[in-house]
Amino acid sequence: MKISTLDTYRLSVPLSKPFKTALRTVYTAETVVVKLVCDNGYVGWGEAPPTVVITGDSMSSIDSAIQEVIKPLLIGRSLLNSEALFYDLEKALVHNVSAKAAVDMAIYDCLAQNAEMPLYQYLGGYQSEVATDFTVSVNEPEEMGEDAVRYVNEGFSVLKVKVGKDHIKKDIERIKEIRARVGQDIRIRLDANQGWEVKEAVSAIRKIEDMGLDIELVEQPVTALDIVGLKQVTEAVETPIMADESVFSPLQAFEVLKLRAADMINIKLMKAGGIYNAQKINHLAEVCGVKCMVGSMIETKLGITAAAHFAASKKNIVSYDFDAPLMLSRDPIQGGVVYEGHRIKMPGAPGLGIQAIDFGGGTSE
Repeated sequence: MKISTLDTYRLSVPLSKPFKTALRTVYTAETVVVKLVCDNGYVGWGEAPPTVVITGDSMSSIDSAIQEVIKPLLIGRSLLNSEALFYDLEKALVHNVSAKAAVDMAIYDCLAQNAEMPLYQYLGGYQSEVATDFTVSVNEPEEMGEDAVRYVNEGFSVLKVKVGKDHIKKDIERIKEIRARVGQDIRIRLDANQGWEVKEAVSAIRKIEDMGLDIELVEQPVTALDIVGLKQVTEAVETPIMADESVFSPLQAFEVLKLRAADMINIKLMKAGGIYNAQKINHLAEVCGVKCMVGSMIETKLGITAAAHFAASKKNIVSYDFDAPLMLSRDPIQGGVVYEGHRIKMPGAPGLGIQAIDFGGGTSE
């Protein structure tokens, strides 16, 4: 089972509504799609969206990394020596985690097809479906409240609320508005996307606790490199704190876990460089008694399918943030995971279960 070809394609899909965080505003989901073909006929798919403000990866850098470095490294090599492939893929470039992740997905897709198993079963098979939250973009409090009510009416019982864009008093107004609109039965998570300073994060979270706003967790309240500050916040509040941008690699996960700097870790394939390293991060966290979430960037159902397969395969992963495909104006992916409201079911087909992709000017299978 040797790699015959490794090609890249560009895909662009407008969002139904702009996606706003403390770091950026996204109007269109752009991504590089990888198609890996083996000499036995298996086709593996992968995806890498550019998220310059988080990973540093652009469309051009992803495409160049794959075409100029990764492709020459992998063509002609057997997927049955996967450990060597993943090792060499990791060492081939410094950073470029999104490019690595797309190729990693495609390799795992083929490996699971060869085993005649859906990928989540190939990786461990803990469960066959998961439940996603839905993200409320950061806007004026009234608009965020209206969005929250709409998502609840559509069947979502967990909301991920973006904060951290401007003054922290405004963030508290946003949270108050949403809680008043959706009631106490809906779980609310906050994601500051590095938008707060340490002292203001502690002050804000304590005030939110005192107000009884019942927040499930707060994700990445401080800047990614401030692990000591993250630890200070974690130790100063009752609400669980989740590390996101602070953890890309297994080594960074080890540092956060060693310092007990966070209560949870958000694993994203685009940060970790793919499933291979994502498994290492989860295993480290599990050994330390720390639960994980699996999230995503603004991706199509292709990347989300890979992330969902990984998440469903592991017992230690207990939270899921896979709403990105629901934000798109169209679904270009045939096959993959199936959305039933907030529930996401794994496909029964071998591998990722991707059947074809509509690039706008034609379909590739």
